[in-house]
Amino acid sequence: MRLLILGGTAEAAAIAEQAVARSGVEVITSLAGRTRAPRRVPGEQRIGGFGGPEAMAGYLRDERIDVLVDATHPFAVNISANAAAACDAAGVPRLMLVRPPWQPGPDDNWIGVADGPAAAAEIAARGFRRAFLATGRQELPAFAGLADIWLLVRLVDAPSEALPLVNYDVVTGRGPFVEDEEHAMLSRHGIDVIVAKNAGGAGSWPKMAAARRLGIPVVMIERAETQAGETVQTVADVMAWLERFPF
Repeated sequence: MRLLILGGTAEAAAIAEQAVARSGVEVITSLAGRTRAPRRVPGEQRIGGFGGPEAMAGYLRDERIDVLVDATHPFAVNISANAAAACDAAGVPRLMLVRPPWQPGPDDNWIGVADGPAAAAEIAARGFRRAFLATGRQELPAFAGLADIWLLVRLVDAPSEALPLVNYDVVTGRGPFVEDEEHAMLSRHGIDVIVAKNAGGAGSWPKMAAARRLGIPVVMIERAETQAGETVQTVADVMAWLERFPF
């Protein structure tokens, strides 16, 4: 069985590790290529996009892919939509692993918004002065007009050119993170609000726990609607689904 995993998450790496250990399974993990040095995962690895759903369907046929598991980031809506269309066209069974979103507790102060522009408007309207942006590079243009707010931006890779922001600094890091280290960073920089995507999962949760300890509000960008199709929430569920197919 030839298995294509749309990856880039810890769950995708865990699926690859477990699948390659099974006799008769060939694993290919596809990564978007947005980071300079992606972590190696077991099995074959391809880097870069497919060029749209038609090209992706062609890839599935050419590479004789038997099944596809979409374990991308919950906000990678474009690749998930392309995968749905490509699998329909090529007749390839598809499963989505969608980790559950975070839920606020009684001691959390979360402000839900729909997208990056809404998050930028929210922190400007509420008079915050020092914001930690944990949204990823693609959302940064939405914050370009915040000249009066100092922004601490976390990226996986150090930027090779200036970011589209006015008043900012950059820290680099790749999860999983540690709560005490997140607490120390937020305190050191005098952060009074966090902007984050509701990605779910354990690796990025420590900043949420640190915000709770410090009493810092979180402007939370909520997820868009999940792409239609069969969906599970855990790696174990994915491995059970794969058992349906002969290999």
